[in-house]
Amino acid sequence: MYQTARIGIVSISDRASSGVYQDQGLPALKQWLTDALYNPLEFIERLIPDEQPVIEQALIELAAQCSLLLTTGGTGPAARDVTPEATLAIADKVLPGFGEQMRAVSLKYVPTAILSRQVGVVRGNCLILNLPGQPKAIKETLDGVFAAVPYGIDLIGGAYLETREDIVKAFRPKSAIKPSQTG
Repeated sequence: MYQTARIGIVSISDRASSGVYQDQGLPALKQWLTDALYNPLEFIERLIPDEQPVIEQALIELAAQCSLLLTTGGTGPAARDVTPEATLAIADKVLPGFGEQMRAVSLKYVPTAILSRQVGVVRGNCLILNLPGQPKAIKETLDGVFAAVPYGIDLIGGAYLETREDIVKAFRPKSAIKPSQTG
C-alpha cells in the first residue's frame, strides 16, 4: 500500500474567509492533488484572512503535521497581500527555484505573472509552496513545478509521494526511487 500523505492546504483571502464569496482555492488544490497522487491523502484545511500573524500561525501549526503545505492567494503586490512575508518569516530554508519556476510557468499564460511574489520554503520536514489564487492558475502552476516536489520532500524526511505519470511524472535520481508500493 501507498504511504498516507498528510497535506496542509491554506486559502488566504479576506473576502472568502468572511463569507463574501465561496472559496475556490481549497477545492482546486484538493482536486489536483487527488488526481495527481497515488497516495491516500489526508488534508488539513484552513481558510483565513490576509493577516500576517494569522498566516504565520497557520503555517507553523500545519508544517508541524504535514510533509507538504500549499497556500493559495495573497502573493500579489497589493497592500493586503502578505503570504510571502508570512511564509518567509517562519521558514528554516528558502528554495528560490520554486518561486522562479512558478513565475516562469505562469508567464506562459499571463504577462502579469511578473507581479507574483510566490516563494517555496522548508520548515522542519515540510515543504511549503505559495500558489496563485485562481483555480486555473493553481493547476497550471502545479503542472509546471510538481515534478520536483516528491524528491524535495524525500530530501527533508517527509512522506514518499508517488505521482500518476499521466498527470505529472515525479523526478527522482535512480538511487532515490523506491519499488512501487502497489502491493
